[in-house]
Amino acid sequence: MKLILSILNSDDASAVLRTLTKQGFAATKMATTGGFLMAGNVTILMGVDEDRVQQAIDIIKEQSHSRKQMVSTNSEVNGYYPRVPADVVVGGATIFVLDIEHFERA
Repeated sequence: MKLILSILNSDDASAVLRTLTKQGFAATKMATTGGFLMAGNVTILMGVDEDRVQQAIDIIKEQSHSRKQMVSTNSEVNGYYPRVPADVVVGGATIFVLDIEHFERA
């Protein structure tokens, strides 16, 4: 048994969860906030049999999309902090696969 922990852009969460459910995966969804842009994310937790881990990862990758977003940056120039817009890439998925030492349903 493995624990898949994936952090997604909240815009992609519905498509990921819908596809996972159609393929027979059970998942727990939690609303989380990222540290970089302080934007809403979704963290999905899934207990998965070892032989289905790659299938779950493939679904998450296929349904999570990167996108560009304009953000204001603050860079000091001679004591002045002008707001400079910058393009950053957001979205996609960060996926962790962890070994589970013990699992039981109570």
